[in-house]
Order: sequence, then C-alpha cells, then structure tokens
Amino acid sequence: MIALHLLSIVLALIIDQLIGDPRWLPHPVKGFGKMISRLDRALNRGNYKKLKGLFMLFLILAITLALSFFLIFFAYSVHMILGVCLESILISTTIAARGLKEAGRSVYDPLVRGDLEEARTKLSWIVGRDTQGLPSQEIVRGVVETVAENTSDGVTAPLFFAFIGGAPLALLYRAVNTCDSMVGYKNDRYKDFGWASARLDDVLNYIPARLTAFLMVFHAMMKKRLTFAWLKEEARHHPSPNSGWGEAAVAGLLGIRLGGTNYYNGLVSYRPFIGRAQYSLKPIHIEKTIVIMQQAVTWFTIILLAAGGIYIVAAQSWS
Repeated sequence: MIALHLLSIVLALIIDQLIGDPRWLPHPVKGFGKMISRLDRALNRGNYKKLKGLFMLFLILAITLALSFFLIFFAYSVHMILGVCLESILISTTIAARGLKEAGRSVYDPLVRGDLEEARTKLSWIVGRDTQGLPSQEIVRGVVETVAENTSDGVTAPLFFAFIGGAPLALLYRAVNTCDSMVGYKNDRYKDFGWASARLDDVLNYIPARLTAFLMVFHAMMKKRLTFAWLKEEARHHPSPNSGWGEAAVAGLLGIRLGGTNYYNGLVSYRPFIGRAQYSLKPIHIEKTIVIMQQAVTWFTIILLAAGGIYIVAAQSWS
C-alpha cells in the first residue's frame, strides 16, 4: 500500500502544479469551514466550552475519516487505477504549493511596479493583519512570513501525513488545521472552545515544521553558519511552537529580520524579532522565499520517496 501512497503523492504534486485550487472545483476546506462555522454557532456558548470544542473537533474528524476511507476503499475496490486517481486528487486538495507561489507573486508584481496600494490589497487577501498604509518593507515582511510559515502547514505537513496514511490522513490533518485557523485563537470567544483544535494542530505540526526548516537550510548550513540550535533559538521567539521554524530558516538564509509590530483591527500586536537584519527587506526577498519553499518541498518529497523505497525493500526481505 505504501507504494500506492507514494505514487499518489507524486501525482498530487503534479496536479497541484498544473491546476492549483481553481475556484470552480469543490474543495474539502470549504466543506470543513461550513461545518466549523455551524458548530461554532451552535456550541460556542454557555458553560463547558472546552468540552464542546473537543466534541466539535471529534465530530469533524470522524466525518472526515469516515467519508474519505469509504471513498478510497470504494475506488480501489473498483480498480486500482481509479483508487490511485481519486487518492491523488484528494491529496492535491490538501497541498498548496502553487497557491503559495501565486499568492506571493500577486503581491510581488505590483510592488516592483511601485503600486503600493494594489500590493497592500493583495497582501490583505493572505494575511490577517491590517495592511492599510504599510510601507514596502512591511509588505515584503508580511509575504515572506506567510510563505515561510505555510510551507509546512500548506505543503509538507499534508504530504507527511499522506505518506503515513494516504488521502484520509492528509484530509484529517487539513481538517485539524482548518479548525485551528478558524477557532484556535486566544481571545475571549475562542480560548476555551478552540483549545483542543489548537493543541492538536501543534502536535501534528511538530515533526513536519522542524523537518521542513532543516531541509530549507541544510544545503547552506556551512556557508551561512546556520545550525539546528540556532534555528531552535530563533523559532522560540514566535508565539506558535511550530510557525517560527520556517520563519527562522528563511530569515537565516536571507540575512533578514522578521517579526515586529503588526496591527489587527487597529489593535497593536508586538512579536519578538526573528533573525538578524543584515539586509533591509526588499521585493526580491519574496522571490527568494518562494524559491526556498519550492526547494524544501522538492527535498521533502525526495526523502518521502526514499523512505518509502527503503520500507518496501525491507518489507520484501522480511517476508
């Protein structure tokens, strides 16, 4: 079965690169979002919010696993080719390498033309912070942080779980990630209700985030004098236990500083700096971050294929 997972992963990456996430195609994340919104309205009130949030998470994951297992089992029972095709399509919906690249370049293009207003607008589509009045350097920082952080969340982590358990586990990861993005906040409304979603998302991203950051900097560790200990030290400045790893890797590779002051709905939010400011932030750093993301995804895929190959050979020798 691992061989079919590997084939499905490769095909999923090809599908993502060819078509990405066209708006006209049904997408599981939209379905997750609708379920979460309805359960949020129905359950996020009164007492026992932690328990209710845990129930919401369990219900969504149970539905996700049941539906995906049924679809995959049915497809493979009809024909192996149908099973691989369906699994590839489902896995492709959980990854967003092309989407990240396009999102970054949608801000980069107006920025290099000097159209700051359009760049701010495009940035507002991919970040939660206020973008009105941001200067060029802050626009660049917003894009670089988003691409760096989401290299794991949006690409390598779902690939990691697809390797372990095929499309069902990749979809389960995406469901948890969507729950966290919608209710995993630390404000009064969600600090209890979203607690389970946020904690499970932290657990699931622990290995992928660190492996992705390591792969980002591996080829440059000697040249840039970057170490895993340095990554760990810089990553801890981020409020998330996982998101800082990608940012630390990119900051170290490019010699830039991330973090600082953001505004959300007019309210100031300060985050400690990550990295050392050897260079001021410029639009070219967006392009360089996209290249780093693509290289990390390539190496991550190669490692999964190699690990799968070793497993298959070992399993055959033991049988």
